[in-house]
Amino acid sequence: MCERGPDPFPPEGVDLEHPSVARVYDYLLGGSANWAIDRAFGEKVTAGFPVLKSVAMANRLFLHRAVRHLVRLGVRQFIDVGSGIPTMGNTHQIADAVAADSRVVYIDNEPVAVAHSRYLLDNHGDPGRHAVIRGDMRDPEGLWEQVAETGVIDFEQPVALLLVAVLHIQQPGHDGTDIGPRAVAQYRELLRSGSYLVVSQVTDEGVPPELDQKLVELKAMYDKSTSPVVWRSQGEIRALLGDFELVEPGMTWTPLWHPEESGPDAPVITFAKPEESVIWVGVGRKP
Repeated sequence: MCERGPDPFPPEGVDLEHPSVARVYDYLLGGSANWAIDRAFGEKVTAGFPVLKSVAMANRLFLHRAVRHLVRLGVRQFIDVGSGIPTMGNTHQIADAVAADSRVVYIDNEPVAVAHSRYLLDNHGDPGRHAVIRGDMRDPEGLWEQVAETGVIDFEQPVALLLVAVLHIQQPGHDGTDIGPRAVAQYRELLRSGSYLVVSQVTDEGVPPELDQKLVELKAMYDKSTSPVVWRSQGEIRALLGDFELVEPGMTWTPLWHPEESGPDAPVITFAKPEESVIWVGVGRKP
């Protein structure tokens, strides 16, 4: 195995004093847009939770399958909130492989994620169909205005809003409490009829007993060293979809959501039980 070269010079505004959730996720997925502090934290959490890399990979593959399935259902517009660092296949690449007229706007507040997304789109995107913005998911109306300004999304037509592996990161409001569910409710109102909402979130309900304590320890490590996290019950995650009509097979674990939509080159992720994936997912359609 070749040794990794020196870390690249970070973009302006990057905090290298603390590990970043987005950069640690990139590390877990085998990406290169991470720094020594992120890798050290990633090694620490995987030492205590060895299945975590498979959990991250299974979640990423769920995103791929959800995008493919929605394109086949006629969706051509995607807003990817908390899109993270471009690693292991991105929304526009997956969508374009099924329908070349798809449109995607990426949104993140992590400077490295935004910088790498811009680089990717500059080299492999279509400025008429793809865009990236730095924004805050806690401000749905402001974010909607930013998306509109790109000219990529036609809000008169249905869109798919992707909130994948972002809602277990606490979204503190002015008083410090998590306002993630409140923000999602606002997004549901903003979406027009026929649009879709895609959600994935870590749950501590229904997981194998041997993972209960590991999830407690994992949360403690994230809370102490990087962005605080929140694990929700399966019912709380279902509630994020409001009265949206669930797309079959309904709420389930990442490996069980339309496995037939896996791409020909998708890595095979094996869990002893689907519950080991610890991420509860669902896709809903606005009536």
